[in-house]
Amino acid sequence: MFVWSLQPGGSFVSKKNTRRRNLNRYVATPRDVNKPGSARMLLTAYDGANIFEKEISDVSELSQVRGKYRTLWLHIIGLKDVALTNKIGEIFGLHELALEDVANVQHRAKVEQYGEQYFVVSHLIKMNQTLETSQVSMFIAKDFVVSWQEGQDDDLMAVRDRLHRVNSRARKAGSDYLSYMILDTVIDTYFPALEIYGERLEKLEDDILDNSSRKNVGEIHQVKRELLAMRRAVWPLREAINELIRDGSALFSEETRVHMRDCYDHTVQVIDFVETYRELGSDMMDVYLSTVSNKMNEVMKVLTIITTIFVPAGLIASIYGMNFHTEISPYDMPELTWYYGYPFALGLMLFTATMTVLFLRWRGFLGGKNA
Repeated sequence: MFVWSLQPGGSFVSKKNTRRRNLNRYVATPRDVNKPGSARMLLTAYDGANIFEKEISDVSELSQVRGKYRTLWLHIIGLKDVALTNKIGEIFGLHELALEDVANVQHRAKVEQYGEQYFVVSHLIKMNQTLETSQVSMFIAKDFVVSWQEGQDDDLMAVRDRLHRVNSRARKAGSDYLSYMILDTVIDTYFPALEIYGERLEKLEDDILDNSSRKNVGEIHQVKRELLAMRRAVWPLREAINELIRDGSALFSEETRVHMRDCYDHTVQVIDFVETYRELGSDMMDVYLSTVSNKMNEVMKVLTIITTIFVPAGLIASIYGMNFHTEISPYDMPELTWYYGYPFALGLMLFTATMTVLFLRWRGFLGGKNA
């Protein structure tokens, strides 16, 4: 039975026939991570039997472990410290053009080869109030992986958790499998976001059908914009992973390339979901416009019916409102001097309105038998 005990300096050494385990993560050096230009450096080195893990404050500490383990992984959180980035580039022999791309978070996902090294750019997804993307850049070589992440949160903790599993495939494999785990973790951030968008679209559909309002239009546009941002992040990532599978045979083993194909399948699945949800968003806009149009038609129908009913009454009232004098001619509205003239005019108005309602009902405009 193998159990890990913490050794001085932050290294873990396997021991047999022990029952205790102490996995205190990182010997952290006090620093102000929110200070402009600051960056956290998480160092992980491992082979099949041992693992070393520490948060370092100076790149000179890399000499303690470099060359002593099969695989070294340096993960830097924060992109503002340009001097630190350049110094790390000198230590690992990273290409200066790729280092410039590390600090530029506007890049699409891509893969570039520099000699025996591969440079990969990807974007993970975070869901707060709105969709947020965080760029993850990494250099892959035969015995090391150096990665940078935008922001101040360690979103690759799941990779280290897999490395701490005794006798796991990750521990026995090299840098190629480590890069696969990083990409797999990045892609896994898309699925919870897609689930949230699925629920939001379902709720939006119910709101539009029940009681549509202008607020729904803003929400639909917001969802479509965020889905477009997700599409821009994952669409080129699919091609980047495909390039690693196709051209990475010198660095990636056949087994790792099989796992990379699984990553490729996941990106295709994410793209399918994104396209489906975008189409649903467009369909919901059409449903909203149709709902608003139907409501307007109902309003116009009611107003038209009311107008149609009262037009005959208004006609009669306007006729009897004309200024004629019966003294001048016996034909100038003799009803004005008739004893029952006023009740007759009111009755005529009521009769015409009633006949109009009956006619509209017979024609089906008011829910009659022909409706």
